[in-house]
Formats: sequence, structure tokens, C-alpha cells
Amino acid sequence: MMAGAGAAVPEWRPSPNHGTRRGGARPDMVVLHYTGMTDCAAAIERLCDPSAEVSAHYAIDLGGRVLALVPEEARAWHAGVAGWGGVSDVNSHSIGIEIVNPGHELGYPPFAEPQMAALERLLGDIVARHAIRPERVLGHACVAPGRKRDPGEKFDWRRLALLGLSIWLDPAPGPDGNLPADAEAFRREARRFGYPVAAGQGWDAALLAVWQAFAMRFLPAAAAAHAAPTRAGLRHLERLAARWPAAAAGQAEAD
Repeated sequence: MMAGAGAAVPEWRPSPNHGTRRGGARPDMVVLHYTGMTDCAAAIERLCDPSAEVSAHYAIDLGGRVLALVPEEARAWHAGVAGWGGVSDVNSHSIGIEIVNPGHELGYPPFAEPQMAALERLLGDIVARHAIRPERVLGHACVAPGRKRDPGEKFDWRRLALLGLSIWLDPAPGPDGNLPADAEAFRREARRFGYPVAAGQGWDAALLAVWQAFAMRFLPAAAAAHAAPTRAGLRHLERLAARWPAAAAGQAEAD
């Protein structure tokens, strides 16, 4: 399945790297990535290389050209070891979109305006056809915290949210906002919102990775400053989890 009548028809660049969605799963989330490579040609070469064993359904280059690599009904190999809201096989449940950007290790420039405009059109078409809720449009870092950082703190999630293509809440200031956040409260709320949170105690490395993923997504200035977990951040997560709790979505899979 390709883009519908409301979106520009992507250029077909077939990748052999895909399989069947497991357990009869259908797309109920979208995962956004950056390519983390020098240019579009290098990214497409890798996404179509059988030995690389990675792919995505779509890629968007700097000029806004959309390339279709894997049919939407197939399971692309873009998320890796990942989870969200009880779903552990993210690849079977998602559509993956790669946005050409060299990423944190290669300078990490802002995302180009033509890319964002093309993403709005493509994403709008995908979520409409598959009835994907805006809270299930996620970043790679959301589903694989600590292992992945894309699309990172420079990605404009608020822009997508204003179009109903994602979610966003502006932070609410408080008098104790800069005080340290309670680790167990953050762990509980992060799990309720959907993050794959491992068991642990205190602010261990795994929980700090979830904090960083959360900050890149919802508190980009804090992420850019490598800010430690704060009560203001915890309150922000509590508001998000109360409004969009993953557990209430009924999406957990039987493993």
C-alpha cells in the first residue's frame, strides 16, 4: 500500500529488507527516525543493502522528495529492539519513516523546511488511512531509549501536534521545578505513558536514558543542556500520562 490520493506519490526504491508483520499485526503507530548518515544516497544504499538488515517504509530527503522503500503492509526493519505501551515487536506494529539528517554524531543540523512539509503530507496520509492516533506517532528514541537518540531535540514535534499529527503540551512552571525529581515516581509515570522502562532502583543508567528520551521529545531545551531530572519535568510527564496513558489504549500484545 502506498500513499493515498491526498499525498504526493512517492518515488519507489524497493528494499529487500522486510518480512511479514507477525501475529496478524496491523500498523497502529508511526516511528520517526533520522538517517544519521552523510547524505541521502548513503542512507538509501544502506537501507537497501541486504547485508545491512535495516530498512524503513519511507525516506525523506533534504529537498522533500519522498522515497518508498517497503510496502506498508510489510514489516520493515527500522526499530530494532524496542517497545512502547506493552508492545515489544514495534516493527510489526509500526510504519517507519527515515528523515535525512546526519544526526548528533555528524553535526546535527536543523531539519530542512522542505522535509518537514513533505513529512506533514506523508504522515497525514498515513495516520488517516490507518486510523493511527496522534499519541502513537513516536520517535526512535521513545521506543529505544538509551540505544537511540533520533530524531532528537531539534525535531519540531509541536509543529506536528498543531496539525493533529502528534501530541504536545507546553510545560507548566512551578515553584519547585528545579529540584530533583523522585526516581520511582518518574519510573511509574514513564511506564504509564508508554516508555519501555526496565525494573531498577533510583536514577540508574536505564532510567536516566528514559529521562533523556523524554526530554528530547517534550523538553528539548533541557535535553540540549543535558539537564538532570527535575520536578518540573516529572510534573510534565504526569500531565502527559494522565491525558494519553498507553495502558488505556488496549494495545498490549500477548508475548
